[in-house]
Amino acid sequence: MIINELNKLKEENRFRSLKVLNEELINFSSNDYIGIATDEELIEEFYKKYSNLPLSSSSSRLISGNYSLIEELEERVKEVYGKSVLFFNSGFDCNCCVIETFFNKKSLIISDRLNHASIYDGILHSGATLMRYRHLDYSHLEEIVVKNRDKYETIVVISETIYSMDGDCADLDKLVELKKKYNFLLMIDEAHSFGVHSYGIAYQKNLLKDIDFLVIPLGKGGGSIGSYLICEEIYRDYIINKGRKFIYTTALPPINVAWNLFIFEKMPTFINKIEKLKKLEKLAHNLIKKYGLITLSTTHIISIIIGENARLDKIVSFLTDKGYFVYGVKEPTVPKGSSRIRLGLNPTVDEEQLERFFKELDYAVNNIF
Repeated sequence: MIINELNKLKEENRFRSLKVLNEELINFSSNDYIGIATDEELIEEFYKKYSNLPLSSSSSRLISGNYSLIEELEERVKEVYGKSVLFFNSGFDCNCCVIETFFNKKSLIISDRLNHASIYDGILHSGATLMRYRHLDYSHLEEIVVKNRDKYETIVVISETIYSMDGDCADLDKLVELKKKYNFLLMIDEAHSFGVHSYGIAYQKNLLKDIDFLVIPLGKGGGSIGSYLICEEIYRDYIINKGRKFIYTTALPPINVAWNLFIFEKMPTFINKIEKLKKLEKLAHNLIKKYGLITLSTTHIISIIIGENARLDKIVSFLTDKGYFVYGVKEPTVPKGSSRIRLGLNPTVDEEQLERFFKELDYAVNNIF
């Protein structure tokens, strides 16, 4: 059975394998959106400030892994967001843990259809009823809420801010407006907006008080690993006592936590990195219009729709030969027939490189079948 499944994936050009990044290629698929993780001056400054830190916590936080740096990080983040903070090892664990800990068979979870796999895993583990609204369609969301608001003890609406496959952006103001109107809980994932929008879109829009669970994963624009959960203190206490993915997980090493603290405190100084990313984003969208390429993106994440898997593989191979690392995304990550090249812009790329890339991409799209 396993052999047959793997063979079928190969026949459909959907077989995945691990590859080592060729560092000589220009990387257009990194999630290091503002270039923190590769900033050598920043890294050098960090090691001067934090030297000889342990490489393992060797325990969960409820035993001996709750060292002072984690608490310092949480307190610093709390000062900025004005709510309690709980640090998780990953955004995936954070999303899963929140959903499976607080919601059950008496709950209705209304999720944007394109939400991340971690959100759907959490829903599956929770046993809650799931209803999905059409992507970014808030009229459809409202219809679902109205039809079901008296049928469940708890209703929670879950959305991301920026979506990683389409590169489009949720309307947080509208979501908060609906929350106030219908009194549901609201959970937001800022995985692809933290860093790019400094402390995040919810922070910039001053909507923190209206979001019950704000998840801020750090593996993208945060240039690191881990995740902040911003919530009321009662929710924080409940997870510490009931959240299995928090309770039974070894805490991240002090060196990772120190890096997160270092980056968080420096976030307001990254304005030049953010501005450079915005310029690249504007240029990329202008080039997409110039060459007539197909994208749903409105942000720094740009997915160029190719269509069929075999054609996508040929285009990716062509671009690799030209010196570019790009990632081809296929089903089931995206719907069948919408295979795409996903670009994650970052300020380590310059405008000339971006212009050359789109020229090669245009040639490939129009000449490779």
